[in-house]
Amino acid sequence: MTISSPVKAVWLLIFVCMIWGLMFVLVDQTIEHLPVHSFHAFRFGIAALCLLPLWKLDPEAKGVRLSKDLLLPGLGLGLIMFTCFATQTLGMQHTTVSNTGFITGLCVPLVPIIGLLLFRAKVKAAAWLGVLCTTVGIYFLTVGDSLTFNRGDSLVLIAAVFFALHIVVTGRVAPNLPLIPLCTIQMAAVSLYSAIAAVVSEPIGENTLAAFQHPIVWITIITSGVLATALAFWAQTASQRLLEPYKVGLIFATEPLFTHVAAALILGERLGGAGWLGAGLIIGGMLVAELSDRRHPPKMSAADMNAAPDFSAQPNTRND
Repeated sequence: MTISSPVKAVWLLIFVCMIWGLMFVLVDQTIEHLPVHSFHAFRFGIAALCLLPLWKLDPEAKGVRLSKDLLLPGLGLGLIMFTCFATQTLGMQHTTVSNTGFITGLCVPLVPIIGLLLFRAKVKAAAWLGVLCTTVGIYFLTVGDSLTFNRGDSLVLIAAVFFALHIVVTGRVAPNLPLIPLCTIQMAAVSLYSAIAAVVSEPIGENTLAAFQHPIVWITIITSGVLATALAFWAQTASQRLLEPYKVGLIFATEPLFTHVAAALILGERLGGAGWLGAGLIIGGMLVAELSDRRHPPKMSAADMNAAPDFSAQPNTRND
């Protein structure tokens, strides 16, 4: 299945961002019934299964077998992603869905900073400006007039750092590895690590089984595996062949806005004046970081929501 026009590619990516925004609300509702690590064990197990058909159908992935060169990076990146989602979802229990979405967006301008710290990569002035905008934005969004920074916001901020770390490390190890098999192994690894964490830290018993009596649990697990992961992975891969990288980055910067819209409509969350100022600065910082180099694919990818690898290693094939 292919996308035939840039217009269709734009609308498909907008749909993906809407799904990602909605996922924050669904997850928030689900972890009221199912413990965090147990939820992720199921969620990423389903996601890995959903990517198996792509592994079979993708010409570049056909015939690829498990080997040490593929398995070790997948398990290592999966550990980073486990930390991302564990801290993000645990933080969501103590802060709002809107804050979670906007703070997670900080991972975009953090990518060049992490690259500088780990690999001494060059950081452009625009990247520092993006970090400054998002830092001030987080202050207004989370602290505002209360002059407090709660535990949930702190955990989500840690998650944003690890999301950025995942994108940087993936950019180093992914260019010579098949993307779909690598992504599938990562998701299976996150499921495994989450299952271990659930056994160690969560009471597994009647309460866990009873959680599956709530339709929202099944809806979230299936939606995250099928739509927010497998569909998103395919959509970004196909769309970047038709759209300039900066356009993809611009569309992806709408994800936190969709998150807030979903939270407002479903959960009744509202941002005050300081909150909207902070949200605007965060979006501005994301755009500065994404669009400062119009030649390269965006830093945001399915990694932001679903542990799919960063696509910076995949060239854009549009010639005009």
